[in-house]
Parts: sequence; structure tokens; C-alpha cells
Amino acid sequence: MKKLLLVDDNFFLQKAIEEKLSVFTDLLIKETASNGQEAIDVLEKNHIFDLILMDIEMPIMNGIQATEIIKNKYPQIKILILTVFENDENIFNAIKAGADGYLLKDAKAEKVYQSINEILDGGAAMSPSIALKAMKLLNNPMAIENPKDKETVLLSARELQVLEQLSKGLKNQAIADNLFLSFSTVKKHIENIYTKLQAHNRIEALQKAKQNKLL
Repeated sequence: MKKLLLVDDNFFLQKAIEEKLSVFTDLLIKETASNGQEAIDVLEKNHIFDLILMDIEMPIMNGIQATEIIKNKYPQIKILILTVFENDENIFNAIKAGADGYLLKDAKAEKVYQSINEILDGGAAMSPSIALKAMKLLNNPMAIENPKDKETVLLSARELQVLEQLSKGLKNQAIADNLFLSFSTVKKHIENIYTKLQAHNRIEALQKAKQNKLL
């Protein structure tokens, strides 16, 4: 059973999302919160959650601020942004904060369910329109970041192979099969890549890899 935390300041939308996902028997919305600070308070009492469905615009603390704090404190918990906003700034800030996926609230139940599973399997998930915007940001890194005193990032030959596979959008198991590695070995290589690139997720890792001319 996958345990979820739903964070949204609109009570009626909370209920709508709960109802939308209620047909999937392997999902359990264990707790709800109405803002980012409340979500952090919930996690301080019990952080045994697999994934958080996170809104962006909320009072007290918004979803992007909460995502950054939660990812720093509980990096094992996946976060799927579920919002009505699809502007470049929110997408970029969510990715930088460490979000593992970004969906619009009008996504069908099956798409949300598929995205949850994809993220928990080590992938990333986005609505098509969001993915297009993210790729534009990825292909224009100067519009995202202009780092000062950038240090050279060195990856091992095997890490570069894994990075190339990641750039093709492959899941961890597919990468393992292609490179004749175990799933756990691939996962460890990806963790090392994230650490060296100072990235929180695949999208940010690929963006920084391009900046460092690793792709």
C-alpha cells in the first residue's frame, strides 16, 4: 500500500482528489494538510509516507517552499506537484526545489495514478504541456541559471553511461537491463550523479549535465 500525503488549501479540491484516487486500491491518502507548514508538521509526527501530492499556491507556506524544506529533511519522500499553474517560473522553481513530478489538476485519475507509480519507480512525471515547457528551460539553461565560479563536474565512465540512459527518459530497470547492471547498482550510480551535480531530480540533473557539457 502506497501511503500519500495530500496538501491543498481548498477543502473541496482535497475531497475531489481523494475521490478521484479512491478507485485505486493500492493507494492510501493517509493524511491531508492545507498548507506547506501543516505538511511539515504532519511529517514531524510521522514521516512514513511514500509520496506527497503538493499544491503550489497556499497561505502561510506555499508548495514550492515546502517542497524544498521537505526534500532537504526527508529526501526519500517523493513529491508530485498537482496544481492549476503552468507558468515557467513555477515549473522552474518546483524543479529546483526538488519536485519529482508536475501535473495539472485537470489530469485524469489514470494519469495521476500512472505518474505516482512512475515517480515511485524512480522516474519523473509531467503533464504534456509542462514537459514541453521544461524541455525549453532545459535547452536554454542560461534562462534558468547563470552560476558564478562554476566548478568542473567529473563523472566516472559508468556514471556517464547511466546519465546518457537517463537523458533518453528510461526508467531504472530499463537502464539496468541495457547496461547489464543490477537495479540497486543503477540506483547508486544515479544517487552519485545527483550528488556530484547537486541535483534533486532527473530534470535538474539533465539540465546541469548540459550546463557542464556532459551531454
